[in-house]
Amino acid sequence: MEKIIVDNVELSLAHPIAINPEWVGQREPMRQILACWMVIDKADFPLTPRIIGYPGIGKTTLAIAAARARGQDVYIMQCTSDTRPEDLLVTPVLSDQGKISYHASPLLTAAIKGGIAILDEGNRMSEKSWASLAGLFDNRRMAESIVAGITITAHSEFRAAVTMNEDSSTFEIPDYIMSRLQPGIRIPFPDRDDEMKILSYSLPFSGEQILDICVDYLQKAHKLDLPYSVRDGINIIRYALKLKESGDKASADELFKKAVSQILGEDSLDLDKVAQTRQNSGTHISPMNLGDFFFADDELLNPDIDDDENIP
Repeated sequence: MEKIIVDNVELSLAHPIAINPEWVGQREPMRQILACWMVIDKADFPLTPRIIGYPGIGKTTLAIAAARARGQDVYIMQCTSDTRPEDLLVTPVLSDQGKISYHASPLLTAAIKGGIAILDEGNRMSEKSWASLAGLFDNRRMAESIVAGITITAHSEFRAAVTMNEDSSTFEIPDYIMSRLQPGIRIPFPDRDDEMKILSYSLPFSGEQILDICVDYLQKAHKLDLPYSVRDGINIIRYALKLKESGDKASADELFKKAVSQILGEDSLDLDKVAQTRQNSGTHISPMNLGDFFFADDELLNPDIDDDENIP
């Protein structure tokens, strides 16, 4: 484990990840991330983008592939609702001899070493944790660890990105943090050709028949705005192939249905029904504003109406 001295405090650094995934398909999100990380003038500094999309759509893979395209080490911080400010920077560890040692997080190690940090599922963290990173993601490019009593100025090559899932189990990030996590780069569901390329790349041992069945299923799910992703497709195919290898004599279509039923739930066999259920439950209803409870949509006193559009 590499160690360095900062302000007379010894820090043990984290290790970068070793995986080197290939990004298959959509090129525009990759171009946008690399553009965010460019520096075009001495007075300029890199941006920290939010990579947004459904779980399993490839947000983290995209960020890692973009970092590899720059030839830099990658460090990943897995964010949760329990992530504390010290988890993001420096954590004190008590050794067997009763001595305290200080361990830099993957994020802080990236800042020190000039690597790229990915905060995975960042909108699962609370505001208290985000507040400790405010200075690192603006023009100050620095972070202060209260625990270790040190201040770190980020390496000039330090870059970062934050992935965010689109689901209900997340925190709302405060505006002063969101203004530092710009721009938002949204990853849409892939089209049929790209989805086939991704599945073929991820499952080179799979036959074409079950790949076609899976792509047809996922493409219909995408059109219905259901949150079934390439990751789901990969798991379904892998399980279907394992069932076949274990001696199940069912057809490819039946094996696929068995896998869908056990991985996504039996209801997921009928995508139209799932979509209708979600719509009936309000999943697709636009959020209501304060004025919706007290005023008609066209009433001038409604605070959600643009006054300029209603001036005679």
